[in-house]
Amino acid sequence: MKNSHNKALLNNYKYHLQVERGLSQNSIDSYLGDLDALVSYHDKKLENISNNDIIDYLVNLQEIGLQNSSIARKRSSIKMLFKFLEEEEIDILVEIEKIPTIKFTQKLPDVLSLNEMMKLLDSIPTDKPTDMRNKAILELLYASGLRISEAIKLSIHDIDWKEGIVQVTGKGNKQRIVPIAGKSLKFIRQYFDSARKELKKEKSTSYLFLNRFGNKLSRMGIWKVIDKLSISDGITKHVSPHTFRHSFATHLLEAGANLRVVQMLLGHVSINTTQIYTNIDRNFIIKEHKLYHPRG
Repeated sequence: MKNSHNKALLNNYKYHLQVERGLSQNSIDSYLGDLDALVSYHDKKLENISNNDIIDYLVNLQEIGLQNSSIARKRSSIKMLFKFLEEEEIDILVEIEKIPTIKFTQKLPDVLSLNEMMKLLDSIPTDKPTDMRNKAILELLYASGLRISEAIKLSIHDIDWKEGIVQVTGKGNKQRIVPIAGKSLKFIRQYFDSARKELKKEKSTSYLFLNRFGNKLSRMGIWKVIDKLSISDGITKHVSPHTFRHSFATHLLEAGANLRVVQMLLGHVSINTTQIYTNIDRNFIIKEHKLYHPRG
C-alpha cells in the first residue's frame, strides 16, 4: 500500500513539474530519481517521513562518498517535493525550513568522472603479466568497490566465476558477497588463466594478486601503478586506490542505484542504520549492481 500511495503522490508531483512549472523531461527525471531514492531508503509513506529521516538519508550519502554537489541537489529536490505537498494541504511531518544543510567536515577523496574512469581503465596495457595483473586489480576495485586491503588479501577461492561474485573479508573480519561487473570479470579471468601462472612460478600460494616474485601484491605496489597511469592519462586529480571505491559508489548512486544496496556492497554500516541490511535479498543486490554499474 505504501508504494502505491507514494506513487500516486509522486505522479501528481510529476504532473505539477510538467504542466505548471514547464520543466524539461531531463529535469523531471532527475528530481523524481532523487525522490525515488529517498522513498526506497526509508520505505515509509511520504507523510510519515520526518526531518530526522531526511538527515539520516543525507548523512549516509555523505558517508558513502557521494559528491557534495550531488547531495545538495538531492536536498533541494526533497525540499521542493515537501513544499508541494504542503501547498496541496497534505498533512506532513517534515518542517521544510528546518531541513538542514549538511556540514561537510570530512574531506573525501577525489571522484573520477565516468569518462575519466573509463579512459583510465581502457588505457591500461595488457602486454606483460604485470600489466594484466594491474588491469585485473584496478578493474576489480572499480567493479566491486573493494578496499585495497581487501583486494590484496583475496584468495583464488574467493571468486565464484560462474556466479560472477567475490567473497570479501572486510574490517573486523566481516564477510560480504559482492558482484563483479561482467566486463571487468573477463579481464580478471584472463589474468587468472595466464598471467598469474607466470607470476606464481613454482611457488605455492593461493593469493589472487601476485607481484613479479610470486608473492602477495603490496599496497605500495598498487599506489605506484595508479600514480603512473593517472599521470600518463593527464588526470590532474589526486588518484588513489580509495578513489576507485568512491567513484564506484558515486557512479552507482548517480545512476539511480538503491542506497541501501550500495552500502551493503561497500561493507559500510552507519551507526544510524545498523540493521538496514537484514531483509535485502542477494539476487536483488546482484540485479541492482548489474543494472546500474557502467561495466555491468
